[in-house]
Amino acid sequence: MKLVPSAADRRLLDESRGTRAMTWIMAIMLFLTVLAGALGLGTRSAAVLLGRQLAGRLTVQIVEPVEAQRSAQTTAAVAALRRLPEVTRVREVDRAELTSLLRPWLGSDGADPDLPIPALIDVDLGSTSDATLARVARAVAAVAPTARLDRQESWMSPVADFMTMVTGLAFALVMLMAAATAAVVILAARAGLETHRDTIEVLHMLGSTDVQVSRLFQRRIALDTFFGGVLGTVLAGGMVVLIGMQLRALGSDLLSGLTLGTGDWLLLALMPVAFALLATLAARAAVTGALGRIL
Repeated sequence: MKLVPSAADRRLLDESRGTRAMTWIMAIMLFLTVLAGALGLGTRSAAVLLGRQLAGRLTVQIVEPVEAQRSAQTTAAVAALRRLPEVTRVREVDRAELTSLLRPWLGSDGADPDLPIPALIDVDLGSTSDATLARVARAVAAVAPTARLDRQESWMSPVADFMTMVTGLAFALVMLMAAATAAVVILAARAGLETHRDTIEVLHMLGSTDVQVSRLFQRRIALDTFFGGVLGTVLAGGMVVLIGMQLRALGSDLLSGLTLGTGDWLLLALMPVAFALLATLAARAAVTGALGRIL
């Protein structure tokens, strides 16, 4: 089957105005589809990065109100944690850093040395099993009775669930746009059949089969979809790059994870080809089915 219609085929279908309309429609469809796909892929990458960063990470809080005892328990807890083979990293959070984190809520009062701010210890574990967490909890409780253990993965789980929901929604939008594209192709193919009904009857009298006639439409529709899709994909890709630059400028660790890898960009670049194949199949099914009913 020829990919590019001949000059005779183009004259036969009188496609100039319809071609321009179909191309722009497909450009818009692919623009929206690529944006939705980029959102889904970027959110998925951010969710994976967030899960990898938070897996096996604990925060130990020493909530002893007396400063001297709080300091002693913190030192003992740090020493006990460093002796555990399951612990890969231990870091006591500096008081100045805690003050900076609390400033939006406490204002300048957070710097008051008499304010009993709990001591925090960041802990990274090599294993996230329940047995490991139990051993860490026992070791800390033995030297710091007022200590509390918080798994960062647990209190960030709502964020991870939300990102998973956004990823699923984005991929559902891609599927919806694919279905809408197939519907547009079917409508365009049927409209073309009605427009060229007399010409098609002449072709049948000259010996052309339904398959040969359908190829005239499916080639044209496939090319319109591909060229329009390439245009929409390029515009959407530029928009994605611009948004990515804006996200990096914000300096947020969570938002900076919304990035696309090489494989993601390849998937987005293949969307015009995939939609052209989809349009070809939809046009073929629509035209052959309609020809069997009306002729």
